[in-house]
Amino acid sequence: MAGGAVVAASDGRPAADYGGGLTLSVLTTCVVAASGGLIFGYDIGISGGVSQMEPFLERFFPHVLEKMAASKGNDYCLYDSQALTAFTSSLYVAGLVASLVASRVTKAMGRQGIMLMGGALFFAGGAITGAAVNVAMLIIGRMLLGFGVGFTNQAAPLFLAEMAPTQWRGSLTAGFQFFLAVGVVVANLTNYFTARISWGWRLSLGLAGAPAVVIFVGALFLTDTPSSLLMRGQPESRARAALLRVRGPGADVDAELKDISRAVEVARQSEDGAFRRMATRREYRPHLVLAVAVPMFFQLTGVIVLSFFSPLVFHTAGFGSNAALMGAVIIGACNLVALILSTLVIDRYGRKVLFMVGGIQMIISQVAVAWIMGAQVGKKGEAPMARPYGLAVLVFTCLHAAGFGWSWGPLGWVVPGEIFPVDIRSAGNAMNVSIGLGLTFVQTQSFLPMLCRFKYATFAYYAAWVAVMTVFIALFLPETKGVPLESMATVWVKHWYWKRFVQPQPKSAEALT
Repeated sequence: MAGGAVVAASDGRPAADYGGGLTLSVLTTCVVAASGGLIFGYDIGISGGVSQMEPFLERFFPHVLEKMAASKGNDYCLYDSQALTAFTSSLYVAGLVASLVASRVTKAMGRQGIMLMGGALFFAGGAITGAAVNVAMLIIGRMLLGFGVGFTNQAAPLFLAEMAPTQWRGSLTAGFQFFLAVGVVVANLTNYFTARISWGWRLSLGLAGAPAVVIFVGALFLTDTPSSLLMRGQPESRARAALLRVRGPGADVDAELKDISRAVEVARQSEDGAFRRMATRREYRPHLVLAVAVPMFFQLTGVIVLSFFSPLVFHTAGFGSNAALMGAVIIGACNLVALILSTLVIDRYGRKVLFMVGGIQMIISQVAVAWIMGAQVGKKGEAPMARPYGLAVLVFTCLHAAGFGWSWGPLGWVVPGEIFPVDIRSAGNAMNVSIGLGLTFVQTQSFLPMLCRFKYATFAYYAAWVAVMTVFIALFLPETKGVPLESMATVWVKHWYWKRFVQPQPKSAEALT
């Protein structure tokens, strides 16, 4: 194939097939990049478990223990403490700032450099929180963890999307969420065993350095993506070598590199900043809408806060401390299994089918949990929950986590990694990550007060949001399965609504010479 196949355009021609398969190099590269999810997942899983360990509460938040001892009921409000939730949520304010800064730093250092910085900062944060002697040290350590999360969450999904072969892009990009889920399970298991030790909370928090070492050392052996190299003015020969390394000798790297070079050249011709282009240019309207909607809906599934606080939720549902921690492990395992299944079918059936199936499953599960909690615990949270009903809460929470695991879990990273053109790709993903982290802060800071005031209706609240987002995806998300990144403009041109904003590409830009 001398010049490569014809790129898809509004006339319906087939997308470019550059060749290249799952080479050892591309698998190694994507596994290392995806392992950036480990640090985020470990933090998500570790916080809620540590927050209910009595030695930890006694040292840093004794007023929570006093409230628990004085409580004569209302299990919904046992852990309602703004200081305690600040311990969890402070990370995400720092992560929000870091993700926005990372967009600019990437232009100078590339995706690889950002991942190295993220790993180093997360290691430092884990060391400080593990050695903390007061709340100030806890918050400082959490903020360093947040900087690490912000940097790696911005870079890793883009690294995966740009390095993965088109036909495997969904599955490989979903690897970020796979490692995130692994991090959650590992953290929950760690909490389960360390809860038996008086200083176990230090071990749980300090072990955050382990996934940080994995991502830092792994990133040392990566090569930056061809798009990032060309955007930073590196020679085309270096970008070609990077592409050949991951595609293998049988791929048509010259055709793919020509498409990447053309996209980068178009990006350079614009004098406006990427964020300004997204906000002001009509052709970027769909990208702007989805850059806001996807992370907002990702958070409003309720899975993130349930992952943080699942031990506390299960304690409210009548589980003992150790049983609540084991319940969190089971939830993480359900999510992980569903994620593996999603990875196997995401590039066969597409993105929208998984969104629909997962959304319906989450709605049913959340409504069921709200009904059980309302009927058994009551509005005042004073009625003890019978064991069979507590197990039912665990089962439906598992089903909710599984629905998230094969829909919004991986696709919340896959879709933002592939829908943006190269000139706004870093900015678009930075917006996606920063909005997500900002909403994570709001959610973690408000979930326990919400649980205290809304009671069982908290779960119905999230079910309503999942219904809204499922309708939104059905109407406004184009299918991106199998479309090369450089040809992604064609999906907007064909969409029933977005085609009024995005014009077809000129014919000269559609065909390879």
